[in-house]
Formats: sequence, C-alpha cells, structure tokens
Amino acid sequence: MTTFDAADAAAQASLSAPAGIARFVGRGKTFCRLLSHGAVLLMLTLGIYRFWLTTDIRRYLWSNTELAGESFEYAGTAYELLLGFLIALAVLVPFYAAFFLLTLAPGNTWSLLGLLILIFLGQYAVYRARRYRLTRTIYRGVRFHQTGSAVLYSVCAVLWWALIILSAGLAYPFAQSQLEHFKMRHTFFGNLPGRFEGSGWHLLVRGLPLWAFTVVPFTIGAVATIHAIDWNALNTASGADVRTTSIEPSGLARIDVIVALTGAWLLCSIALLYPIFHAILLRWWVSGLRIGDVAVRSRLPIARVFGVYARFFGYATLFTAIAGTLLGIGAFGLSKIIAGPSSMRDETITTVLSLGAYAAIALGYWTIYQATVKLGVWRCVIESLEISNLAALEHVAAAGEAASPVGEGLADALNVGGI
Repeated sequence: MTTFDAADAAAQASLSAPAGIARFVGRGKTFCRLLSHGAVLLMLTLGIYRFWLTTDIRRYLWSNTELAGESFEYAGTAYELLLGFLIALAVLVPFYAAFFLLTLAPGNTWSLLGLLILIFLGQYAVYRARRYRLTRTIYRGVRFHQTGSAVLYSVCAVLWWALIILSAGLAYPFAQSQLEHFKMRHTFFGNLPGRFEGSGWHLLVRGLPLWAFTVVPFTIGAVATIHAIDWNALNTASGADVRTTSIEPSGLARIDVIVALTGAWLLCSIALLYPIFHAILLRWWVSGLRIGDVAVRSRLPIARVFGVYARFFGYATLFTAIAGTLLGIGAFGLSKIIAGPSSMRDETITTVLSLGAYAAIALGYWTIYQATVKLGVWRCVIESLEISNLAALEHVAAAGEAASPVGEGLADALNVGGI
C-alpha cells in the first residue's frame, strides 16, 4: 500500500509522470445500505423509485472512482431518467399495440418482423443510453461526449449478432472488436478523441478453449440426441399412440440420459467458465481503450473475478435457504389462519401475499448481485488499471453538450440498460 500511496502522490504532483494510479475508495457496507434502502423503496413505490436508485448508484460509483487523485462526477438526475422513460413509453406503446394487431394476421412473417424491430430498437437504445451516460460523466470539470449515428450502430450490431448465431459464437470476438471500434471512434473527452485498439483475433485466441469446452460437447450431445431417435417410427405413430406405442421403437426412452448429461454439462460449464470469460473480456476491452495519447492497460486477475462470483453464489445460496424457510413458515401459518372453504377474500389475500413474497425474493437476489458482482467487478477493474501519458489531459479543452435522456429511457423500457 505504501508504494501505491507514493505513486498516487507523484501523479497528483506532476501529471508528466509516465503512469497514473486509478483506485476505488468506496466501502462495501455503504453500498449495501444504499441498495437495501433502495430495494425497500422499490417495493413501496412499485418500481418507480428505480430512477432515483439508479442515479444514487451511479453517483456512488463515479464519485468513489479516483484517477490521479481526482474523482469522477455523475451529473445525471432521476428526473431526467423518469422523463426519458415516459417519452420512450409514449413511443413504444403504439408500436406494441400495432405489433399485437399484426400478429393476429395469418402467417409468422409479422412476428419475425416485429422481433427484428425490437432487436434493432434494443441496440439503438444501447447506443443512445451510452451517449447519455457519457455526457453526464465529468472529470476535472470536462465532460465526456459521443457522436455518431445510433441507427448505423444498431444496423451493424444486428448484422453482427446474426453472424454470431450462424457461427455458433465464433464471430463474437470480431463483433465486439468492430462495435467497440465504432463506439470509441465517436467518443470524446472534451476535445480529445477516443479510439479502440483491441484485436478480435486476440480475444478469439484467449476465449477459444472456453468455447470448445462448452459448445463442442453440447453440439455432440445435440447431434447424438437427434441420431438416437428413430424418426420413421415416430412419424408412423399418431395421436395418443405416440405416448404408448412409439416411445421405445422411436428411441425416445434412450435419449433421456443423453439430454440430461448434455444439459448438465452446459449449465455447469457456463457456471464455472463464465467468470473466467468475463475476466478475459474485461481485460481485453480495457486494454484497448485510448483517449488521445492516454493509454489504458489492465492486469485484471482471473482469480479475483472468480472470487467475486463465488461470493455471489455463496450469499445467494444462504439467501435461498433463509427465504425458503420463511416461505414455508408463512405458508403453514397462512393455511392455519385461512381454514375452511375458500372465499374470494381468502384468494385475494393469498394472491397479494404471494406477489409480495415474489417481489421481495427477486429484489433480494438483485441486491445481492449488485452488492457482490457489480461492485466487486467494478472495484477489480479499477484497481487493475495502468494508465500512461496522463499529461495529455492537461491540454484538454471542454467540448460537447448534454445529450437527451430519451435513449436511456428507451433502454430502460426495453430492459437493455446498464450502469
């Protein structure tokens, strides 16, 4: 810690030093109290408080993130988020109504078209929301900002995701590289332009063993399942005879084990390998960021990210046990209170309590995830940064204007938003 303090003091004294120190100074207990208080208010306000809670979370993370001894500032407000959400709803509600009417028409063409439009709008919202958050992020009195066409970005993103699906995920590194190039090419800190220097090939090489360990066994299991079925025997059976006469001849009884093993392998591999992949992706992404002559590099340890997810799993397991016990006690007590023939009043009380219990449990998992994974990964990334050429920030000039919150509201309405 003494070395870090000395380097931090040197960075504050002279920005001509070749490297800078980034650190996160927030305390986990304070963040947990903020989340717990917000979760209670979310329940009491039926979710409306989320605009204020999102703003508080961002202000906490931004203000406790320091670079060369100076913290960032989040200048967004909850009223902006609320206004953007309401405007987005005014746009989306007529679209949803028209989409519902079109799905009643014969054929699946309109359903596929509606799904494609929703995906397009989701990517459009992601880009516009990023623009909003950047223009509300201030460092040393200078704001970040973003230019570029959200429509063009969404078209590129949709095409890349189609290629990702067709390639069974192998195109993902190149999609991320090209989309990050697009975003950073239109990102500015004041008058300093950004760029991205990460290579899709580098990410592919790092992630290929994880892909092979997950996708290849799943593909083998799926192919084995298809070949285990006697399709001729299955097609000759009809109606109720399928359940009684065609299960054994068609091979359906033999594929249960294959399906179970394939599904278990997929779930276990994702649970174990996703933290590793997340760490690789974050390290690759951060190391490719450039703002003017300022270069960023990350030495994010995979073990730390894995530990963050392990803590989430542990706390979530404990919370599940406690919630299950309380639900059992509550159900037993409710059955004793509501005895005898069921009535409309009893059904109403049971429904309300069930919805309340579901909301409380969902908010509990959300709070645990935010307090462990979100905060933990944020801290790990910030503390792993190595930043060089900070002296270039001395010559930055203010530029850019605050963007509309509509993009953020649209992302919230489509559930594609982020911190």
